[in-house]
Amino acid sequence: MTESKLSAAVATPDHVPASLVYDFDYYHDPALCADPHMRVMDLLKSAPPIFWTPRNNGHWVLAGHSANFEAARDVEAFSSEIFPRDQMAELLAQLEETMGRIPLAVPINLDPPMHTKYRQPLQKVFSPKTINALSGSIRALAVELIDEIVDKGQCEFMTAMAEPLPVQVFLKMLGLPLERLAEYRELVSEHLSSVDSSNAILTMQKVVAAMRDTIIERRDNPQDDILSMLWKVEIDGAPVSLEDMENYAILLFIAGLDTVMQGMGHGFRHLALNPDLQDELRAEPEKIKQASEEMLRRYTFTVPPRRVSRDMEFQGVSMKKDERALLYLPAADLDAREFAEPDSFNMSRERAHIAFNAGPHRCLGSHLARVELQIVYEEFLARMPKFKLDPKRPPTFHGGHVLGVDTLHLVWEV
Repeated sequence: MTESKLSAAVATPDHVPASLVYDFDYYHDPALCADPHMRVMDLLKSAPPIFWTPRNNGHWVLAGHSANFEAARDVEAFSSEIFPRDQMAELLAQLEETMGRIPLAVPINLDPPMHTKYRQPLQKVFSPKTINALSGSIRALAVELIDEIVDKGQCEFMTAMAEPLPVQVFLKMLGLPLERLAEYRELVSEHLSSVDSSNAILTMQKVVAAMRDTIIERRDNPQDDILSMLWKVEIDGAPVSLEDMENYAILLFIAGLDTVMQGMGHGFRHLALNPDLQDELRAEPEKIKQASEEMLRRYTFTVPPRRVSRDMEFQGVSMKKDERALLYLPAADLDAREFAEPDSFNMSRERAHIAFNAGPHRCLGSHLARVELQIVYEEFLARMPKFKLDPKRPPTFHGGHVLGVDTLHLVWEV
């Protein structure tokens, strides 16, 4: 990664002291893209717990655990509506004149009480009871994918396992036709590679277009799937609209696919680097649940954006209205002030991670993610011989709002 890849640096605002300025491009920082969590550990040692970076138009980064936990729960001070609601409505109206309707990932981009109103209908859909009913089919799918690669001696894990499993689970949950799997995998890849807002909007429109026929079909002919369940809910006493359903579909697509993929990618990289841990978990599979939780802490990967909603002092730092702030959750879960020896993998930790965020915006699909991750660890370790990283093809990564694994080549003896 060369210096030319970095975004242009902007001037530091007058109210930001030099002691709180740290140069960090959360998309293109070279060390971040080379080894994300090693760079995050360095960030915690070399930058303040809350700092201002001049990159990407200038913004705050909340790195410390305390700052992240407090900000995540204070939705009045740290808004999930990246533009004020009236500005967002005006912007959407302008864009829709030329681009057509733009679906939104509701309710992740709303503040209470609107957030609560749109989140509540999803609670039943993602209840442990509903998700646990899917565990058998998730396990069968994991076994099928493993059987396809076990005799090959190698695989690129992200395309062989980490992408197809959550995509197929997504199709099954929503009642979308499996014969369109290739189309949805292409949309996932396109979504993950979107680097600007216009490309992201076009991808979201493609996702909705690919789902619209099925969404309408489930309205008219309900079946045993999430789309049918969502058509039955009410928002403020009124039936959901087609636009509401399209917004929910975007949320489920974006939040449900990329996150599980990256959890698997980081987790299996750790296992490949630690053959003794593989042996331990094979011998004592009852430890896999604890191991999965520690993987989530050690390799937390989501970076939610927030907007400062008013001039304020936050943990001794002066912030101004409409400045941007990142909840840098990967750093929060590696903060030595919260977790002893944070870079060590310790399945006996008692303190809870915030990989799924905290407060009202805590991940609605956390139970599904946990079930998928745990099942994949169980089946892969039970069915595959000891595996390691391919020394000829090291892993590749990307930064951004998700610290992601692009490629993960594994090898084993057959």
